[in-house]
Amino acid sequence: MGIIKKLNIFTSNSQADSEEILIKKSKNGCNESFEKLLIIYESYLYKMAYLHVKNEQDALDIYQETILKAYMNISNLRKNNLFKTWIIKILINNIYSKNKHDSKYSNVDFENYIIDYTYSDIEKNIDLYAAIDVLDEKYKTPIILHYFYDYTISQISDITNSNENTIKTNLKRAKKKMYDILKEGENE
Repeated sequence: MGIIKKLNIFTSNSQADSEEILIKKSKNGCNESFEKLLIIYESYLYKMAYLHVKNEQDALDIYQETILKAYMNISNLRKNNLFKTWIIKILINNIYSKNKHDSKYSNVDFENYIIDYTYSDIEKNIDLYAAIDVLDEKYKTPIILHYFYDYTISQISDITNSNENTIKTNLKRAKKKMYDILKEGENE
């Protein structure tokens, strides 16, 4: 084994070990350790929130709410090696809550908004992100987690509290819907 491979293995193992130590200390009430954990995951969490809501302020709000809930509940984390999955689950739940709240208090008829969006905006500027934006949350979340963050079906199932077959079905339907949207924009 080459020296570079040995160094990479050492670096990744020591990073995992140090993260494990930070999680243990955080669970015991060490705020400094929790802050260090946040530094590791902040851009990752923010990017995921932004991919869902496409608004900087909303993404920041969701990120902050996630951090608060994680801080308040870190002692409930059962398996330290699942910290990343646990905090993403909190983030996804916050995204769902925000979307429920926004749709509940929105004056715009959501169904008409989707129709208007697909027929007007997609004609002007179609791209992958626009196609993802049109998807329902149950399709959008698995697509983002699977294709942007390389999560497996079982990991997505854990994060969303859904059956693995449901995730597979939602991914398949989402890809079909996105294909139809992109194809429609291509034909016009």
